[in-house]
Amino acid sequence: MKAVTIFTFLLISFFSSESDGIKIEWSESKKLTWADFQGTQSRSSDYAASSSTGLSFTYSVKVHGESVGLDYDVKCHFYPEESWYDRSAASAYILKHEQTHFNISELHARILRKLISEASFSKHMKTEMKAIYKEVEKQRVKMQHRFDAETEHSIKKEKEYLWEEFVDKKLRAYDLWKQP
Repeated sequence: MKAVTIFTFLLISFFSSESDGIKIEWSESKKLTWADFQGTQSRSSDYAASSSTGLSFTYSVKVHGESVGLDYDVKCHFYPEESWYDRSAASAYILKHEQTHFNISELHARILRKLISEASFSKHMKTEMKAIYKEVEKQRVKMQHRFDAETEHSIKKEKEYLWEEFVDKKLRAYDLWKQP
């Protein structure tokens, strides 16, 4: 059986609303467990597990005379109700593969925070913020697909370990932009 991640749950909120569904925010101290996978297994799938992860993004602009302030929040989430696993195929190895998918999403949350913090915005801030988000999201999805393709959804163990190491190294490189 193969592990696969579904990344269709993307949140982009520009002011305050977020999905009301259950979500787990990424944390260095809390790793995924099989209990976090609460969705119903797809009967047509031959995969061992499926994770749903994504980014939420909010911002607000405060204008005081000539001064403009930007407050923003970027979070990485795991969606338990949209994530499932085959109990007969569950293993620590497959769970680690799913955690790496979650970590890839967290990496892109950090990249998004960095790009926003370094950006100079014009009066078209909303359009510019959307463009930054869309580019980061495009790269996130591309990396998720590449991870699954190169590891053959966790089958190629050597590639799996190389990817885990690569993602962990990238997360450390973006430590300045992790959620406080």
